Amino acid sequence: MIAIDPTLATPLVRQVYDALLRDISSSAMKPGDRLPSVRGLAAACGVSTMTVTNAYQRLVAEGHVEARSASGYYVAAAERSGTRRKPFAGRTSVDSLWLLKHVYEDDRSLLNAGCGWVPPELLHTEGVRRALAALSRKSAAGLANYGNPYGYLPLRQQIQVLLAQKGIEAPPHQIVLTHGASQALILAARCLLQPHDVVLVDEPSSTNLFAMLRSLDLKLVGIERTTQGPDLEALRTLAQRHRAKAFFTTANLHNPTGSQCSPAVAYQLLRLAEQLDFHIVDNDTMSGLEPPGATSLASLDRLQRVIHIGSFSKTVSPSLRVGFVACSEEFAEKLILHKMVNSLTTSELNEKLLHGVLAEGRFRTHLTRLAEQLRAAQEKVCDGLEAAGMQLFLRPAGGPFLWARFERDDVDMRALAQRAIAEGFLLAPGDLFRTDLRPTPWLRFNVGYADDARLYRYLAAEGGRSRLKRSAAR
Repeated sequence: MIAIDPTLATPLVRQVYDALLRDISSSAMKPGDRLPSVRGLAAACGVSTMTVTNAYQRLVAEGHVEARSASGYYVAAAERSGTRRKPFAGRTSVDSLWLLKHVYEDDRSLLNAGCGWVPPELLHTEGVRRALAALSRKSAAGLANYGNPYGYLPLRQQIQVLLAQKGIEAPPHQIVLTHGASQALILAARCLLQPHDVVLVDEPSSTNLFAMLRSLDLKLVGIERTTQGPDLEALRTLAQRHRAKAFFTTANLHNPTGSQCSPAVAYQLLRLAEQLDFHIVDNDTMSGLEPPGATSLASLDRLQRVIHIGSFSKTVSPSLRVGFVACSEEFAEKLILHKMVNSLTTSELNEKLLHGVLAEGRFRTHLTRLAEQLRAAQEKVCDGLEAAGMQLFLRPAGGPFLWARFERDDVDMRALAQRAIAEGFLLAPGDLFRTDLRPTPWLRFNVGYADDARLYRYLAAEGGRSRLKRSAAR
């Protein structure tokens, strides 16, 4: 019988997990033995079924236990050398390398509250299935080509229509298809910059973007993000000081803050780019999810200094890996050269599949529904985090990202995120989104995953821990 002590500081789920792991490790429970039912163990221990389920799922994730459909949980067969995963405790080190290597793990025992993607069930997977079925019925002759260096023309024409709805005039020869937004960002950087150049970036911003730019041997200088967009005074000073050639930003539904670039800031940003002679790379991967009337830098600039990057990973499916660059005709020619050196052409098969999704006619309805779902989730998570004692950077007008913090500046977010793993949560500490990795009290949340009462209780308890430490220090 497992002894559970609710008065201990050790969480209940951890007590259940540790007790079962001890029995398995000591051979008190042998391979093939059936674990008690979830309800039975919960009743025997005086805990909730959710507590037992979480403990069992962690054991499954670690390879100690296997779940059998309609049968229950069983001790896994004796491990082969090196085949079982490391113990749960301390398995994940929360740092920038963790974010790049482990953020895409399919570890369903953990609530990935800080991840960077839209939940799969909200994406346009049915549209992909229909397009895939239609494509499979077509002649195989068109499915075995390298494709056009610019990308599949009918898809570029569809993107032209989508951009026009945002006021961006971009004929097909000014649109270059890429292997996701990641390749688009790399190609833009290669066209604009040389090794050792300074590149300006939002601060905070995407960890993946930082890693990509550093892989090109560029020096990153952060421009602090405000609730209205980039800090223009800091941008002016730093662009002049470093003679910067490029500023990588996200005007709408910014990652990680969820903020929007206001019209006034957008106009002044474009004026600065002209005065100080730098280009703006606008990573608009949330296109279609922004609120009505959102400011478009590319529309205002008419693709003179703005290089507009888009993707369908957050709206259709990340597995298609189709992105694009809309830019001036001259810049498109430079992109094509670097694209062909880098990868010849992109996958015409994927591009034809995405074209089928967009041409079917249901994409706009899907976008509207997805935007509404994310806005509703934003409201719920904002309310939940505030009730847990956290402060919001702002209440975003849509999209998946939310930036929140505890009251104190000296909360060790790395340590907090490490403790959260033992509770079943993956959090994204704010310093991972800074160029200098400077400690910060902020956390990124994904509203598609973070609306969970257990998470709110954990954060409220952590906030209480912080207040107790402050009182003790006095």
